[in-house]
Amino acid sequence: MGTKATSPTSLGLIVRDARKKKGLSQTAAGKSVGIDQPTLSKIERGESNARIDTLFRLLAALDMEIILRPRNKASDQHEGDNW
Repeated sequence: MGTKATSPTSLGLIVRDARKKKGLSQTAAGKSVGIDQPTLSKIERGESNARIDTLFRLLAALDMEIILRPRNKASDQHEGDNW
């Protein structure tokens, strides 16, 4: 089962954890997808307005993917990430 990202901040934490599990620095991971270290740092902190194609390239480099499904309204009411 995957990890649920409900906000830019939680997505950033997931990206950071995946990068660290692969043993990559921010510089190395960013370079592999054409972004610099400060940009990857912002993504990992949830402070970036990164383009969707950049996120797809980054996730692919980390052997991850985005899966979309309908929201479960009952569980979303308890999570508090209503951005």
